[in-house]
Amino acid sequence: MLAGGGARAAYQVGVLLAIRDLLPEASQSPFSILCGTSAGALNAVALACNADHFGSAVDTLAGVWRNFHAGQVYRADPLGILKSGAGWLGAMTLGWLLKKTPYSLLDNTPLRQLLRQKLDFNNIGQSIAKGSLYAVSLTASGYTSGESVSFFEAGPDVESWTRTHRFGCRAKLGMDHLMASSAIPFIFPSVRLNREYFGDGSMRQLAPLSPAIHLGAEKILVIGAGRMFDKAERQRSSAYPTLAQIAGHALSSIFLDSLAVDVERMQRINQTLAAIPDEIKQRNQIPLRPIRSLVIWPSAQIDALAARHVKALPWPVRALLRGIGAMNRRGGSLASYLLFESAYTNALVDLGYQDAMAQREQVIAFLDI
Repeated sequence: MLAGGGARAAYQVGVLLAIRDLLPEASQSPFSILCGTSAGALNAVALACNADHFGSAVDTLAGVWRNFHAGQVYRADPLGILKSGAGWLGAMTLGWLLKKTPYSLLDNTPLRQLLRQKLDFNNIGQSIAKGSLYAVSLTASGYTSGESVSFFEAGPDVESWTRTHRFGCRAKLGMDHLMASSAIPFIFPSVRLNREYFGDGSMRQLAPLSPAIHLGAEKILVIGAGRMFDKAERQRSSAYPTLAQIAGHALSSIFLDSLAVDVERMQRINQTLAAIPDEIKQRNQIPLRPIRSLVIWPSAQIDALAARHVKALPWPVRALLRGIGAMNRRGGSLASYLLFESAYTNALVDLGYQDAMAQREQVIAFLDI
């Protein structure tokens, strides 16, 4: 399960590189089910599109993330930034006259073009038919219904599911599903799928681990994009929070909090099930089953890492972010999601590799290597 987090998802590639190096046969994927949300969906689908050659898929991912530039994800040129900025300024000052609101702060058309070059979605169905992949899902959030929808592609034996405010929908996955899942609110434009517009799948995703469980997973490797279980130290602050600080706080809540809560919930259910004798579970037809999990998340503060590399962004982007306070230490959280620059993504890839290797024995045992 690959969580969301914008540019932070480079960390996941480092973990995957470590797993590739630990495998006795790099071409054989240890994952039959792949689930991703937001930027994690990009990584999950990239693996699914090359499921027959895990090592090659990971190398391709690493090649992209290690050489990223912001202009490959969103328009970072002066004209593109000026157009986006002018659109928002016009909407806030003359929206009543223009009767038109901007779709997003940034134009992510370059990302669609990049993905079109790198991904062949037809390979997913072929890999499922051959048995090298069991299922893949990506989650998006409907702006009209408010529901979290996990679009999945799998064999005919996998059934759709419905739960409170979330459900699984069988689909032939394509570019629009991926762009919708990774459409960070306010930052990137939403995408119309079927009858409504969808945005980033991390929004209102009450149970991030649910798709993997419904698809039949008995154990889940969770690769996060932030330090989910940290307790932040309370500090005195007299300065009013900047717009970037508020936005970064909101994004961290979207991307990190639900996953941390769901992992904790699953661990408690496992403990409860372990305490119930098998005959009682059978007699009362308790449908729950224990799910093993291993969570790998960054050992370093991502916000601080982003603050050290934020000047690598193109100057038009820096100018836009400076206006909302994202170029200082307190605005580093927002920048950490948009910093698609190689200096930063390489640091995250290296951190992911080191963190996975630090848990080498646990990873080997968990994946039965």
